Order: sequence, then C-alpha cells, then structure tokens
Amino acid sequence: MTEKAQGQEPVEARIARVAFNDQGLVAAIVQQWDTREVLMLGWMDAEALRRTLTEGRVTFWSRSRQEYWRKGDTSGNIQLVRGARLDCDGDAILLEVEQIGPACHTGTRTCFDSDDLDPVRGPEK
Repeated sequence: MTEKAQGQEPVEARIARVAFNDQGLVAAIVQQWDTREVLMLGWMDAEALRRTLTEGRVTFWSRSRQEYWRKGDTSGNIQLVRGARLDCDGDAILLEVEQIGPACHTGTRTCFDSDDLDPVRGPEK
C-alpha cells in the first residue's frame, strides 16, 4: 500500500517540514519509548531521516566520519523506531525507540549518565 493509500502524508512532505541547520543537519534526541528515558543525541540529514522514517531502524549522519551509520549494525545495539516527532520550531526531532542493548558507544545504557554538571536546583513550588 502506498503512503497516500494509507492516509499518511508522503515522506518527502514530512522531511520538508524540518528546519535543517547550515550544515544540512538536524539534532535527533533519542528516547526510550516506554520509560521516556533520554538515551542519546545524534545528527541527521534529510537522507538519514528518510531512512529512519521508512525503514524502522534509526540512521544517523556521522559528522566525524562523514558517512551514514545505522545504530547497531556493528554493535548489535539497535534502535527500533516506535515514533518520531518534530518540535514546534522544526529544528529538532524526538525519536521514540525500543533500545536493544546499550545506547552509548561507551557501553552504558544512556549517554547522559556519566558527567553530572551539578547545577543549583530551582526552588520547589
């Protein structure tokens, strides 16, 4: 069945709504779909987003290697897409995934568990 037959907006129209930066990239925040745990942040260009939206696995653009990488192809720690949302300005994507194995390249569940910046906490309500 085609996208239109399913009542879904064509993928190119969805990608066109994204406000990519000057390098043609958009930040993609990756979150565990059921617990809402923030796992990592990666970068996508239009093709990486297209692959993610149409293949059911998360693909990023590697700024350091200048190539596409599909999360888990070498490590086995895959991210299965469960949802994708664009923020109100169109300049960030929230990917809801089912994370299989660690999300971080260091082997930890999340990339945000190692360096606490120890902020002053705001007042309680």
